[in-house]
Parts: sequence; structure tokens; C-alpha cells
Amino acid sequence: MPFLPIFPEREGEIMDFVLVTGDAYVDHPSFGTAIISRVLEDAGYSVGIIPQPDFRSCDDFRRFGRPRLAFLVNSGNIDSMVAHYTVAKKKRNDDYYSPGGKAGFRPDRALIVYCNRIREAYGDVPVLIGGIEASTRRFAHYDYWSDSVRRSVLVDSGADMLMYGMGENIVRRLAFLLNRGVPVGKIRDVRGTVFMEQREFQPHFPSVFTEEFEDIRSDKNAYVRAFRIQNENQDAHYGKAVVEGYGNRILVQNPPMPPLTTAELDAVYALPYMRTYHPSYEKDGGVPAIAEVKFSITHNRGCFGNCNFCSIAFHQGRTVTSRSIASCVKEAELLTTLPGFKGYIHDVGGPSANFRTNGCEKAEKNGVCPHRNCLTPSICPNMKVSHEEYLELLRAVESVKGVKKVFVRSGLRYDYMLADRDDTFFRKIVSDHISGQLKVAPEHCCDQVLLRMGKPSVETYNRFQDKFYRITKELGKEQYLIPYLMSSHPGSTLENAIELALYLKRNRINPEQVQDFYPTPGTASTCMFWTGIDPATGEKVYVPRSYEEKKIQRALLQWYRNENHELIRKALRQAGRGDLIGFGAECLVPPRDVRKGERTESKKENGPKGRKSVRPGAFSGGKRPSGKNGTGRNRRRKK
Repeated sequence: MPFLPIFPEREGEIMDFVLVTGDAYVDHPSFGTAIISRVLEDAGYSVGIIPQPDFRSCDDFRRFGRPRLAFLVNSGNIDSMVAHYTVAKKKRNDDYYSPGGKAGFRPDRALIVYCNRIREAYGDVPVLIGGIEASTRRFAHYDYWSDSVRRSVLVDSGADMLMYGMGENIVRRLAFLLNRGVPVGKIRDVRGTVFMEQREFQPHFPSVFTEEFEDIRSDKNAYVRAFRIQNENQDAHYGKAVVEGYGNRILVQNPPMPPLTTAELDAVYALPYMRTYHPSYEKDGGVPAIAEVKFSITHNRGCFGNCNFCSIAFHQGRTVTSRSIASCVKEAELLTTLPGFKGYIHDVGGPSANFRTNGCEKAEKNGVCPHRNCLTPSICPNMKVSHEEYLELLRAVESVKGVKKVFVRSGLRYDYMLADRDDTFFRKIVSDHISGQLKVAPEHCCDQVLLRMGKPSVETYNRFQDKFYRITKELGKEQYLIPYLMSSHPGSTLENAIELALYLKRNRINPEQVQDFYPTPGTASTCMFWTGIDPATGEKVYVPRSYEEKKIQRALLQWYRNENHELIRKALRQAGRGDLIGFGAECLVPPRDVRKGERTESKKENGPKGRKSVRPGAFSGGKRPSGKNGTGRNRRRKK
């Protein structure tokens, strides 16, 4: 039966599945809805898609009638609460996954609302939930927006089953069993699924019990213990079933589904996607989210980098799988035929662009180490570091007829790059694959904060920065690093934030955008934020919580902005760093607002002697200020 990426009902025709999503419909492999529906179509099932239904009634949910097998529900490519609210919990004005980029087309906590409407319309029809919101909220979790621990979204939504992680093989298996007539309540042996059962139920796989929900909600030590067990069982090689208590019932997470093989991943990306949004959105100006990915290629999944604030490890896993070079080349050839293609491949990347394989042979055979990160706090001695295959991929894509230039815009693990003794990849990236600016993510400069983030030491970034500019100069280019920075991460004190501001000034980095830490479900950093405990070590962690302190730490990262000066002066006095207020080379802010003609204070307030500069560095961030060598802004400040 043909795939059905349309909205109207087809009278008299029953869909095998009806997929409800919080995003506008974009038939592109960067969108989970497109992949799952195309995979089911390829397996011979019909799928009706209901994008962004009117959630105020159940009328839209009846658009295709009752499906023969099940409803599939996701909230979209990102968590619906993240889509709606900033880290300051203010309502966003836009939504890049909606027509015209306008907000308001999906509800808060979309999975719960959609499932309630489906139950209202059809009662006991099988309902399966998946996607990032389901995956990261599959256990009891801290919810930043309500500042409380909520139950698993499976419990609150009333769905029959939850699929976590990358869902192609999970949904194929569930579709097969449902089509064979197996009731959804009897399907208990599929990896990558979560379900509710009676207390006496014995999981199909070896299992481990975490905690009772009431204990997780009320006892932060119990929360940490539960998170640690969940995290330790996310590898398909050795992960056990994980059980969580809910009164007279239990929530059971079966072990993860093994990652797709290269051949399976190639097959998924070879499906006949239209590679654009549904034509009904044309009148609204389309769907903005397609712009960044339309002429990009995703070549891998998973990330053994395992940053603590990132949910990729909890969702995709730490095991890296990659598409074949032939598959990526074939996609590049397809991109050259699309309307609007001008010869530029915007990205050949993934969660971490320069990972093509796992970190070591042990990970390939037995899974990633449950209690050891591959790259932090230092690179594992067993790590095999090579960019040869990724280099081969980039060269193959840029040789495709019609391709003028291939860029790499996904994150690059610079510590992994530095560990490669062969400079060929480093030089090729600098020479051929950046458009004047390379984005990297040092995040901070204080090692005690970086340790809580799961990031390498700042000295690693310093060495990378030096090497980048040395190679750039050797090649006769004018290119810059754009560092991603994060404020208010657990472990970051006011003193750490001040040190970061000084580091940025010494290195003449003026970031145009900074990210305040956003506690999202499923991450170790969010566990720290809620409990004040590092789940990896059990150590207590300082957590900046108040709106005022978060605002101050964010302002310090943009110390050069006049509108931040008053707040920074207040923070520096509070921290006993009045020596940083004045007109000296080490000072962060002037003692007064010069624009308002206020009375001049002493050029340098009383306080400890200013610290010496670590290193001169080169301008490496944001908008380049005027003046020779990019130092005009600093010279003007000293006048």
C-alpha cells in the first residue's frame, strides 16, 4: 500500500498505523517521523501521518479512523518543553519545526496530551510512544519546568509501550508481532521497549531493580542510585533489564536494541524521502528546520564522547555506527539534483563529526566500558585514533560531480583530533572544510567545572587553538575559532565564572552567543543539578540555582557588553574582586557607566593584586572587532 504523507481522510481505507507528531511533516531523514514512517512503508505497512493535530479536541485524531495495528506518537525532534521554553522558563516566540517558524502548534508535554486525546477518541486502541521526549523521560526524572521529579512519561501518558533509542528495528519487530495478532500487552521480549506490569512479573532478560518511585522523588540519594543503574545498563552487549517500582506495579525497561549495522543504516538512508516539507506548508513560508539539513549528510550515529550535559548517550548510545562511504556518496549525488542546490554540501557530520568507529576493539566486541569514559578526564590508552576513513569519506564526497565545496559544521572532538599523530586530517579541515570559522566546544576554562561536564582540560583546548592558528597561518588563510561556552553548569561557582571571563578577555574572545546550562531529562548534569551530587563519584557539587546568580554568570561570559557592566560590578564586589573594576589591562569593567557621565571612581578599586595573563592568544570568537589584528576593541577600552 502506498505511503501516505497527506492530511485528508481516505474514506473506507484503514491505515495499519497512524503516526501523530508534534512537528510539522518534513519527509527528510533528519526527522524521526520521516524515518519511522518510511521504514514501516518499506516493510509493507500503510502509515497515515497526523502532524501537529489540534489538541483541544479529539477530532483531528480521528482523521484516518482507528488504525488496524496501533497509534504511534512522538512530540517531534526535540522535547516539547524545550521547544516551548527558554532556560529562563520564558515562552519562546518561535518554533523552527512548525510552519513559518511560528510557536503554538503543539501543546506542552505533547506526548501526554496526544495520548489522552487518542484514548478519548478510541479507548483501548494500542498506543506506542517514542522519540526524544519519550526516550529521555522513560524513567522517573527531574523536570526542570515544574522543579520536581515526575513519573515515567509512559505512566503519565497511559500509553501501552514506550520505544527508546533509535527505533527502526524496534518498530519493525513490534509491527511484525502486532500484525501476527499478538496483543500489545503480551509483547514483553522486544529490546528497546519499556512497559508496565504487575509486581510479580519476571522480566524476560536478566534484570536489576533501581528504586521505588516515591523514594526517587523524595530522596536525592535514591535518585542518584537509580540514575547510576540506568546509565550502567545502556549498552546492548551487557545491559540488563532495569526495573522501577510504582506501587503495586513495576516499570520494566528491556535492554537496548543493538545499533543498526552499516548495511541497515545505509538501507534507512536510501529510502525514498521527498527531502522537503509537505507542500501544504508553502503558503506559510515552509518549515525553517529544513534549511540547515537540506544539503547536509549524516554519516554516523552514537557518541563515545559522552558529555554529561548531553542526552545523546542516553538516547542514541555511546556505540558509534557509520554509513558506508558509498552510501554517503550516493546521497551527495542525489543532493546535486535537488532544487536550490548551488554546489555546497553544508555538512558531513553527526553527533561528533570525526567519529567513524568505536574507540577501541573491546568496545566493538564487548561494549563500551560502563565506568570509564573514552576521552575524559584523559584519553584512554586503549583508544585507537584515526581519521583515515573520515578523510576518505570527505574526499569522496567532494569529488562528486556538481559539488564545489564540502563543509563540516557538526561538532568536532578537538581532543580526539589532537590525539591523532598524523596531521593530515587537521590540515585538511583547516584548508578545505570550514568557511572562515570553525565551531568547537571548550565550554569552560576551569578544570573543576570541565570535570563535571565530562570535557577535557582547558590546556587541551589551548593546544588545539594554538595548532589551529599555526596551520591557518601556514596556509595563508584568515580563519577563526568560534567557541561554544556554557554558564551556570553544576560545579561552576561565581569565582569560576570570573576566571572564565578573564580567560576570554586574555584570549580576546568576545562570544556573541552563550548557553546557560539547561537541565533536560536523561543527563548526568541534570542529575547533579537536582541532587547536588555527581553520580559518577558520589561527591557533592555546588549548583548555581537562583535566577540572579545564573544571570550574573551568563553576563560574565559577555563581559565586554555595556549592558552587563552594572551586574558584573555588583558580582565582582560580592566576590571580593574589586581589583577587576577599573581601566587597567586586567580589569573586566570600568568603575562607572561612562555613557551616563557618572562621577568617576578610582581607576582601580581596593582588592587583591590582579593576576598575570596566562597567554596572549589570538582573536578567536564572535564578531571580529575593528582595528589591526582584531584588537581595536581592547585598545578603545583602555583609552
